[in-house]
Amino acid sequence: MNEAKTVHVAVYDTLADWEVGHATAHLRTGRLNPDRGGYEIVLVGPAREPVTSMGGLRITPDIALDELTPERSALLILPGAELWDTGDRLAPFARAARAFLDAGVPVAAICGATAGLAREGLLDDRPHTSGALQYLQAQEGYAGADHYVETDAVTAGDLITAGPTEPVAFAREIFTRLDVNKPEVIDAWYRLFARSDESAYEVLMAL
Repeated sequence: MNEAKTVHVAVYDTLADWEVGHATAHLRTGRLNPDRGGYEIVLVGPAREPVTSMGGLRITPDIALDELTPERSALLILPGAELWDTGDRLAPFARAARAFLDAGVPVAAICGATAGLAREGLLDDRPHTSGALQYLQAQEGYAGADHYVETDAVTAGDLITAGPTEPVAFAREIFTRLDVNKPEVIDAWYRLFARSDESAYEVLMAL
């Protein structure tokens, strides 16, 4: 198992702020596993210059994409962004995802980032999901329709995918893949944040 304690999060103009917040907040604080502690969150931009999110947040990357390598990384997270649908400016991030997967390091992609992976050919032979199958079928080179799954989020080995309306399920799959705690604890967290299930409090308060 990869024991690295750094999670890399891609940041670029127009990124969808809301899609990664559940995952990054709980990974950084370690609240789902206080005994083990949290992860360092490192932001990766196209360069080190600030970017602006879809919600208008100005974000300064910690490193540039050309400084990113899979070694000593536990996970690469690719959020959605309008730029995924308006050209190839983010294609280098999809190529980075290929390098991570080739190295056996997990990648988690949500919303438009799944389109980037589709164009890179990374969804052709892995179970995956997105906002809709038709969305991926519109991507040049996509040949993975037979592996598309209609569900909130999918983990297939080292690849996690989710659609734009599923940031909580996306985080659930990330926590599970990184083994941050027992399945019943992660399930309780999901039930609380996705369904406001009061019965989940008892499990989480015992941490």
